[in-house]
This record gives sequence, C-alpha cells and structure tokens, in this order.
Amino acid sequence: MERIGGDATSVSSPLPQWGHDAWRIYQYYLDKTTPHTPYRWIGTLIIAAIYCLRVYYVQGFYIVSYGLGIYLLNLLIGFLSPLVDPEVDVSDGPLLPTKGSDEFKPFIRRLPEFKFWYSMTKAFCIAFVMTFFSVFDVPVFWPILLCYWIVLFFLTMRRQIAHMIKYKYIPFSFGKQKYTGKKASASSNGSRGD
Repeated sequence: MERIGGDATSVSSPLPQWGHDAWRIYQYYLDKTTPHTPYRWIGTLIIAAIYCLRVYYVQGFYIVSYGLGIYLLNLLIGFLSPLVDPEVDVSDGPLLPTKGSDEFKPFIRRLPEFKFWYSMTKAFCIAFVMTFFSVFDVPVFWPILLCYWIVLFFLTMRRQIAHMIKYKYIPFSFGKQKYTGKKASASSNGSRGD
C-alpha cells in the first residue's frame, strides 16, 4: 500500500539520521561556546600556531597560506565595517550618528564577532587539512607573496580607517558605559567667573 503525506517522512534511513544527530551535537557544543569569548579566541590562536608550525615544518604550502591571509583580511574588513554603510545605503534603518546632537546608536557590525571567530577558526582548520595534500603545494617564491599581502593589508586598512574617520565611528566598545555623576557640571560651575 502506498503511503501518503507525512508518513513517508517518518521512516528514514539510519545514515541521514546519524548525520543529523551528529550535526545537532556539534551545534549544541558550538552554542555552548558563545559566552566564552576569551577561551574561543585562545583556542583559535592555538589552532593558528599549529598551522604555522606545520607550514614552517614542511617548508611549503605558501599559496595556501596566502589564500588564507586574503580570506582573513576579508573577514577583518567585514568585522570592522558597519552593517549599513552610510556611503552606499541611505535608508531608514539603524545608521551611524553623524553629528554630536544625533541620538546614540550602537555600532552594528556587518560580520558579528561570533561569525568572525567561527569563520576564522574554520579557515585555519581547512588550511591545515590542505597541507596534507601535495596538490596544494605549488612552488612559489614566498617573499613576493608576503610583500604583496603586506601592501594589500596596509592599503585596505588605510581605506578602512579613512572610512571610520569620515563617518566618525569606532568599531570597538569596551564594556557598558557607566554614569560618573555630576563631575562635569561641578567643574563648569567653578569656571563661570563668579
């Protein structure tokens, strides 16, 4: 007899079910790391150090490292950029304040910190796995790639810093703003010249 509608989806093969269960367990532990920002970044630094040691040890895979560097630079630009670029999009959404009298609006990143960390960690892991396959070990003169990447980094950062200065935003916040009392008004009362 032929099944109808939802009954066919209730019977599934064990392989897709196992994959789904493995993905749920992975996502569960990934979600548990969300509030532990310093430990996540320490883990990423350890993975990056292992990757660097691997490249140094085998004396190769400079193209993989160059591609990784370009990708990380792209992630950094997304991390430092606002969600709504005032240069491109003029909309009714959350915009950066342009005058001192404008209402405070928090900086919303185009690439949130968690996604930045996750993408960076995945990139280092993928690049590490690629170092085990000789097809990715293309012989190149690595100092030229390094110089080109450094020039690209400085030009890109100069453009990003000019954008920050032009639109008066800082992509970092150092904790919650605290009320300091009436210190500013007490100092202005003393300078009235009474």
